[in-house]
Amino acid sequence: MHESWMDEARCRSFPPDLFFPHNGTGVVAASKVCAVCKVRTECLEHALKNRIADGVWGGCSERQRRRIIKARREEQEAQLAE
Repeated sequence: MHESWMDEARCRSFPPDLFFPHNGTGVVAASKVCAVCKVRTECLEHALKNRIADGVWGGCSERQRRRIIKARREEQEAQLAE
């Protein structure tokens, strides 16, 4: 799936392996690239919406994305309970 914002992604200038690290150090390196990317938000939302499990997207690791999804779900549940 290709979206128009992907053409502007900073990661296009780096090897794809950088964004699929096997340790925390790799996540930090990938996140530094993402930190100054102008489409970081779009990238992260794409990963969250499509439940992409692997790699660093929008500067967030799989674990970080799971936390975001959980927090959003809890916020929605709290709003519904009001």
